[in-house]
Amino acid sequence: MSNNSRIKKIIFVENGIGYGGAIICLRHLVRNIDRSRFLPMVVTGRTGPQYEEIANESLWKHIPDRHIDIVSLKGKTASIEWLKKLPPLKFCINQLLARADDVFNFVPFFVQLLWTAWRFDADLIHANNEPVCNRAALLVAKILRIPSICHVRGDPVDSRIGRWTYALPDHFVSVSNWVAEAMRKNLDVPQQKISVVYDGIALEKLDINSNGNTFRQQYNIPQNAFVVGLVGLLIPWKGQEIFLTAASLLKGKIPNLRMLIIGGTPDDYLSYENRLKQRVIEEELTELVIFTRHIPNMENVYNGLDIVVSASISPEPLGTVVIESMAMGRPLIGPAHGGGAEMISAGESGLLFSPGDANSLAKAILTFYESPEMRKKLGATARVTALQNFSVETHTNKIQALYENLWTDKRQTD
Repeated sequence: MSNNSRIKKIIFVENGIGYGGAIICLRHLVRNIDRSRFLPMVVTGRTGPQYEEIANESLWKHIPDRHIDIVSLKGKTASIEWLKKLPPLKFCINQLLARADDVFNFVPFFVQLLWTAWRFDADLIHANNEPVCNRAALLVAKILRIPSICHVRGDPVDSRIGRWTYALPDHFVSVSNWVAEAMRKNLDVPQQKISVVYDGIALEKLDINSNGNTFRQQYNIPQNAFVVGLVGLLIPWKGQEIFLTAASLLKGKIPNLRMLIIGGTPDDYLSYENRLKQRVIEEELTELVIFTRHIPNMENVYNGLDIVVSASISPEPLGTVVIESMAMGRPLIGPAHGGGAEMISAGESGLLFSPGDANSLAKAILTFYESPEMRKKLGATARVTALQNFSVETHTNKIQALYENLWTDKRQTD
């Protein structure tokens, strides 16, 4: 077999803050990649039962990326009132924490990843998250002189380290046109280095007839309840605070209303979860609001909801929740910004509300509640849209073509 036709080895590096849409989409890609052409290995900075399942689908290696929890330390120092009055001291402490992060977290991860990639004889590195948090993977690719692709799933922010890390990848995969435009505008990334590829979901495996009553029974939700669910990791920018405010506004306006917060909480944000639960108690919302934590079988969840909500206060690059709920034919409400607004056609496949505006969100929920026919019609249109745009097969084929193009370009320049 010639060098050009041999099976190419790809290392996928996942350094996200927790188990969410990014790693779910990566697992879909790894499951469906053409094994006659590519041999994948997945490296994750975190571990746990959900991550360990990757070993059933691909070569998998856990390289710890957090020996010291610098994020929590920064959060604690930021909350010290007297330190806020001493900006020079606060600056020095933050610099010390940043250097500690480099020494105790970044360097060990980088060294182990370099050794792993060299031993694996990798042909390409695919970073599954933004360049800043995946700079170790991108530097490894530079050292080994192999191509790198970086998946951009967040809002690209202009900064000194941002510009440096965004110069490292050979090519970018943007999850939406909105993200691609932000990369060009904020960080001057050349258009020819960006390919927009929507995330792929195994839509054909989503059981649209899954029993939503099973989910309701599990959480003691009456069959006649009107159930609204916010799905996503419990982190501030996902909009749980706005969702709770909307619950307060709707209290007493919709009979048997239930507002569900569905999703797991990364270790760094356990205090945020506690704050949300305290709000529920203080605002007397315990009869309305239910926290479910992470649920693996989402088909039952979606079919147990009357409305699915995405409430991100920062622009969502795309959002797995948006894709999955559309594929399940569920009535969907999302903020009018970011990739979600790109996916949802207002009044046709869902409703949009003003980002960060709880009154606007409550109004959209009330609109859906008052019109069962609208919910049915928009849900059906959403499903057709999802099946046309978000299949795993389409996603995988486009990504594989990018790999081949990168290797072709490299052979021509070597």
